[in-house]
Formats: sequence, C-alpha cells, structure tokens
Amino acid sequence: MSEKKVDFEKSMEELEKIVAKLEKGDLNLDDSVVEFEKGMKISKECNKILESAEKRITILLQKEGNIEEENFSA
Repeated sequence: MSEKKVDFEKSMEELEKIVAKLEKGDLNLDDSVVEFEKGMKISKECNKILESAEKRITILLQKEGNIEEENFSA
C-alpha cells in the first residue's frame, strides 16, 4: 500500500511540474502537446489509484451503541 501512496505522491508532483511548465507559456506548440499528453497519462494513473483506494475505504458508524462497518460510497 505504501508503494502506491509514494507513486501517487510522486505522480502528483510530476503533474504539478507539467502544469507549471504549460502555464508559464515558454514551450512551443509541439512541446506543449507532448507535456499535455504526459500530464493526461499521469492524471489517468492517479485517478485509478484513487478509485482503488476508494473501493477499499470503509466507514465505521456507531449505531445503537454498536460500531458497524459500512462501505464508503462517493
């Protein structure tokens, strides 16, 4: 699990760098498209990690003095 978290964190950092490059506006069109495509790929990978994590999350609810586990739904 920690490997995925590290991968997610590193991927988010890389995505932030790509966004900063694109926002700066110094890249030519071809380089901008390459960076955009790279960013989209990273974004899709991060989304898969988040969806996987969401499926594993459970919520502990207190009902009538008892603790019950329930699946998380967004």
